[in-house]
Amino acid sequence: MTASNEPTRGAGVPTRAGRAGPSAKTSAAAAFALVFGVAALISVLTVILSWIGLLLGVIGVILGIVGLKMVRRPGVTGRGVAIGGLVLSALAVLIGLAFAAGITTFLNDEGAVNRIQQKVDDLRDRLD
Repeated sequence: MTASNEPTRGAGVPTRAGRAGPSAKTSAAAAFALVFGVAALISVLTVILSWIGLLLGVIGVILGIVGLKMVRRPGVTGRGVAIGGLVLSALAVLIGLAFAAGITTFLNDEGAVNRIQQKVDDLRDRLD
């Protein structure tokens, strides 16, 4: 026997309309998009790990899009989380591509490569 003021087991959380409904859950794809977006941005900003950040960013963009599609379902939340993950992932991809383009441009500059080779040779000569 339960008291009349105790909630019954399985009762939902009240919705905006005031009636009880099933509790909403955040989309897993949206949450993972945010995680991948943050990890991608941190990786890209370290420059050394930018290729990993680029890969994580692409995965984050895909998960962000999937998360946005999933939040359209009833009982699924996380639209802001999905947008945040999508934005961070896209930013990481853009920064990673900019670093890749800059490195490629620098390495294709024969004068710059010759200067680096000369410095390496000078350092090697100092070791002897």
